[in-house]
Amino acid sequence: MKKTKPSKISSIILFILLLFIAIGWTVPTLGVFVTSFRESKDIYSSGWWSVLPHMEWVKTSEFQLAEATDPNAPITIEGHTASFDEWRQGIKVSENKRLRWYGNKRSRKIEVYEEKLLGFGANLTMQNYVDVLQGGEISFDDGSGNIITREGNNFGDAVINSLAVCIPSTVIPILIAAFAAYAFAWMDFPGRKPMFVILVALLVVPLQIALIPILRDFTAWNLNGTFVSMWLAHTSFGLPLAIYLLYNYVSTLPRDVFESAYLDGATPFVTFVRLVLPMSIPALASFAIFQFLWVWNDYLVALIFLGDKNRVVTSALAAMIGEKGQDWHLLTSGAFLSMILPLTVFFALQRFFVRGLLAGSIKG
Repeated sequence: MKKTKPSKISSIILFILLLFIAIGWTVPTLGVFVTSFRESKDIYSSGWWSVLPHMEWVKTSEFQLAEATDPNAPITIEGHTASFDEWRQGIKVSENKRLRWYGNKRSRKIEVYEEKLLGFGANLTMQNYVDVLQGGEISFDDGSGNIITREGNNFGDAVINSLAVCIPSTVIPILIAAFAAYAFAWMDFPGRKPMFVILVALLVVPLQIALIPILRDFTAWNLNGTFVSMWLAHTSFGLPLAIYLLYNYVSTLPRDVFESAYLDGATPFVTFVRLVLPMSIPALASFAIFQFLWVWNDYLVALIFLGDKNRVVTSALAAMIGEKGQDWHLLTSGAFLSMILPLTVFFALQRFFVRGLLAGSIKG
């Protein structure tokens, strides 16, 4: 039986639906990105899309009417006659020229506006990122023209602390899980199946129920508030998923490769280092994405085991929301700084992502 190709209408509908979903996810991110480069006063006066090329009325000049001009009677300017209220609203006197009465009736001042094309990137600045990253005193103008002084959040140190937590918390469980997955898949030892069943059961255990017991142990060992406590916590919480994911991939590797290695006298360790690890790169990269994103975006574990002693990115962002809730130019800059590294890791390893996720799902 021949497979029928999807109709052209179905393909168009599917394309429109996927395009709508992609735009729905991309536009908010683009808004955060653009807002992070805008000044505070601009954020409150116009939307982020105003930085895109667009036509806008721009004041180019002004002139004074004669003192004899009666604002209570119809006023004629450049061949156009209108009342005072109409001139106050502004009157278009040509295709790209508009006149507007400024102030009260006694001012007799007329402002001239011309419609011009404004290019991309108007009033964008990198100062927001500098203010967020530094820890000193910062100043900026708000929407009302007032000068606001704030204390910086030292976000640069928070990024370094997050890297100090994330890199070991990703590498350590990958190494341990790779050894364990190889043992469960290709080595015979007593209790292998019951241990693997217990391991899979640990995947459904809520993280929250283990926090207090582990916190008590870390406090007794004087590890609470240190990076070591974070490495141990994230390693223990991530190992069940890591071992299960890597097992599904390692168990599908060709048996002939291992038999040939054993016949050539290779030990299990040599087989693991020279064969299993190179052939398991897709699964390793897939878990590395999961683990890095989880640790980088973690707030609960960092709050309990690390506290404010070595503040990470999530803790720094939470502090910014509490201290600078109205300073959108700083909040968006901090938010985008927290997104840059995870996005870089994901796009760098994405070609392995699908292969690693589908490991063991199809055989034959």
